[in-house]
Amino acid sequence: MKSLRTSLATLSLAALLGGGAMAAEPIKIGVVTPLSGTYAGIGQQVRWGLELATREVNAAGGIDGRQIELIFEDEEANPAVAVQKAEKLFQVSKVDFLTGTVNSGSTLAVGQLAERSGKLIATTVSFADSITGDKCSPNVFRVNAKAGQQSAALAAWLSKEKPQAKVFYLGPDYEMGRSTVAAFKSNVDRVGGQSLGEVFAPLDSKDYTQYFGQLRASRPQVLYTSVAGNDTVRLFTQLDEFGLLNNLTLLGASGTVTAQNITAIGKAAEGFVTGVGYSAEIDTPANKKFLAAFRAANKADPDLYGADSYGLIFAYKAAVERAKSTDADKVREALRGLKWSTPQGEKTIRAGDHQAEQIMYVVRVSDGKFKIVGQVDGPAAIGPDACTRF
Repeated sequence: MKSLRTSLATLSLAALLGGGAMAAEPIKIGVVTPLSGTYAGIGQQVRWGLELATREVNAAGGIDGRQIELIFEDEEANPAVAVQKAEKLFQVSKVDFLTGTVNSGSTLAVGQLAERSGKLIATTVSFADSITGDKCSPNVFRVNAKAGQQSAALAAWLSKEKPQAKVFYLGPDYEMGRSTVAAFKSNVDRVGGQSLGEVFAPLDSKDYTQYFGQLRASRPQVLYTSVAGNDTVRLFTQLDEFGLLNNLTLLGASGTVTAQNITAIGKAAEGFVTGVGYSAEIDTPANKKFLAAFRAANKADPDLYGADSYGLIFAYKAAVERAKSTDADKVREALRGLKWSTPQGEKTIRAGDHQAEQIMYVVRVSDGKFKIVGQVDGPAAIGPDACTRF
């Protein structure tokens, strides 16, 4: 797919002596995100969030008088493609910063490239704990909640609603899927639940019924899953068709049921519960303002991907202004420990592992809408710093 480039209007500087006018060079942000395939809906939210924040920042004068220019590339949720597109953005487009990766494998692979290239990246989507854990990089930041934060919130709800629950797990067979299942499984064990078994399906699976025999045989009360995008539609639809939802509570990662796929899932999503870093139901002036602007621009509600991507632009703006430079080394130091305001409240980037700390919410699908049913404070959800590389 050809490069998709968004060139946002650049404000002119005052006319110089002699009547000529010069514009400051834009700050280029590369966006490597899935614009096609199973995770295209996630990529769309990433794009919407980044574009809305960029328009707002540019309209207010940009970053130190420089406009932001977003340059998009389709990563197809494929790590090999993501690296190829990221290298193009670093070497050819000369971007100052990069974001957008969705697939956790893509984030890890592009992070390695960024480290070799002396560039910085931030994910607003990827869940795998390893990104800011044992595979952390000094050049990689995460402004969204990792799997462990989501699981801590969800397990707190589960321990109250279904004490000692019997849980079966079904995840996508790659870094994110295995990380989210492992994170929730450890939290289930911590709160006294019982883990019965786990299976992992290839990304973009068309038939999940092959796993239903093992699921039935385990006789769980709860099914936890971290499939996402179109995979969720197929899994939930097939569970419903085979009558498996009648006596089963569905829990999952925050990307499993979102504003992008809930309509396609339909009644099979009813009762689904997850732990999230963002909900459109957050009742604050900042979130209401964001919601109104997002809906006006996109004729759709934001989900966690749109909200976290929107917030990233303001984090980067604050860091560049603090550093008084777009130099990677200076911006890195400015991002470490940064506190900034987002639609979901104040966030802090933990200096030790570059993981954002934030309030976590538990939401349940009721009548086709997400309702907040609990929350966990940021320090309680984030867990220990497991990064030892820097």
